[in-house]
Amino acid sequence: MTEKQKKEVCAEALLTKRYLTSLKEEPEKYIGIELEFPIINLLGGKTDTRVSKDLFRYLLKVEDFKIIKEDDDGNPVQLSHDKNKDQIVFELSYNTIEFAFEKSKTIQEVEKRFTHYLNLIQPFLRERKHQIEGRGIHPYWKENDNSPVKIDRYKMLVQFLKLAENENQEKYHRYPDYGTFICGNQVQLDVSKSNYLKIINAMNKVEAAKAYLFANSIFEGENWDTRISRDIFWEASMHGYYPENVGVNPEDYTTDQAYVEYLLQTSLFYAYRGEEILYFKPIRAKEYLKQDKILAYRLDGSSKEIQPKEDDFHNHRSYHFQDLTTRGTIEFRSTCTQPLSRTFTPIAFHVGLYENNHQLDAYLKNNPYFDFQKESPKELRKQYSKKTLSSEEVIKIKHFSKDLLEIAKNGLIKREKGEEWYLESIIEELEER
Repeated sequence: MTEKQKKEVCAEALLTKRYLTSLKEEPEKYIGIELEFPIINLLGGKTDTRVSKDLFRYLLKVEDFKIIKEDDDGNPVQLSHDKNKDQIVFELSYNTIEFAFEKSKTIQEVEKRFTHYLNLIQPFLRERKHQIEGRGIHPYWKENDNSPVKIDRYKMLVQFLKLAENENQEKYHRYPDYGTFICGNQVQLDVSKSNYLKIINAMNKVEAAKAYLFANSIFEGENWDTRISRDIFWEASMHGYYPENVGVNPEDYTTDQAYVEYLLQTSLFYAYRGEEILYFKPIRAKEYLKQDKILAYRLDGSSKEIQPKEDDFHNHRSYHFQDLTTRGTIEFRSTCTQPLSRTFTPIAFHVGLYENNHQLDAYLKNNPYFDFQKESPKELRKQYSKKTLSSEEVIKIKHFSKDLLEIAKNGLIKREKGEEWYLESIIEELEER
């Protein structure tokens, strides 16, 4: 075996250890929810970031939060609740806020805490002519100060994305700061060694319906024919330098080995040397350790050559819509932020399909609308996120979505937590479309 082959085998072992060793045989089922929202100026125009920063100070006064992280100017930018361990953070910019909830057993537990936080936050913001809104794109993205939050990781991320300016401009969009104004609705569910591939494969085929049901990020800055601009922002950025790094998975995975081989196609793009964070053009995981030297960049723009280390794989992360995490969960991350009244609808949809995955799997194999042996889930998501669909397409996706909602509802009923009502409004809405 050559030295380079040994290094590829090492990369494979590192990814296997990072993602597969945390999988349990029979994990206890929890729900992890992350919600991102834009903070919007009710008078129009840019968000006053002084209001955003003051909000975090206010939360420290009225609720049992403690500061986890401050920015370079001493502003609190990450808070953790002393009792329930929920976190409230700025999501890349001071214009967007994220609620990262501690894992829970039911959706209602999280909704109760979210409602409590919202009842503190909205009055404070509205007194200052601002509020949180359920939108997948900040409506005043163009006017906003889209500078990253002043912490090294966020500054690094935006500078990394700006590397696209030196690449083929036909491949990349012109918004390296897109992460400062797009918002998503994400859920993590515990998976086991025996079912994680089955869940990834099945949910990959549901993306067309999710596009139809939950699209909420039309971007006015470009004439893109999509209601989910977040897909373009991710895929046509440096995160999508290698297409295997982002989006819908291209195929089913039948073995652990096949999944890890796919992860080897994903990339690394930053590393720490001491306390310093450095970034570089994406390098495929399988090629990373083979590099003699890597040209990396500091936050001040200067460059530095570094040698790859095995420990750098601690920073590996892909951006798939169905992402296996290092915590033994799958993170579902393709849904736009929803209107506030429907915040927990996509959460319930995912939980219900997961709980009823056997029926879901059987349905996907035999449904009369899409032949996944011939039709690509990636292309189907792209097609059914378009602004206008043909009457034939509407009929197909409507029936497909309706069937999936019924499967999800049955899964929630099976859980016996009373969560099925979260799907009632979208089921009724679908009937009227």
